[in-house]
Amino acid sequence: MELGRVNGQIVSTVKQGGLHGYKLLLIEPIDPGSGGPTGQGAYVAVDLTGAGPGEVVVVSRGSAARISAGAETVPTDAAVVAIVDSVVVGGAMTFSKSA
Repeated sequence: MELGRVNGQIVSTVKQGGLHGYKLLLIEPIDPGSGGPTGQGAYVAVDLTGAGPGEVVVVSRGSAARISAGAETVPTDAAVVAIVDSVVVGGAMTFSKSA
């Protein structure tokens, strides 16, 4: 899993049947130590949490990102699985949702 920031939403009216009812989000990977971007490219993830723009999220990637039973054949390789409240690295808070 990795941390990312929601930078936008992808709108698609035509998509694989198993993806209907799910939001697609544009995610920018972030460094847990600094809270800043990693410099890696943004990617699209299926939203399982109701995350919104600017929120820091936990993303599961690869085969662990399959969205639900019966949708194993849907080509999903990234899914937002949590909305982050805070990040603590080495005893120091590097991100807080309330700050």
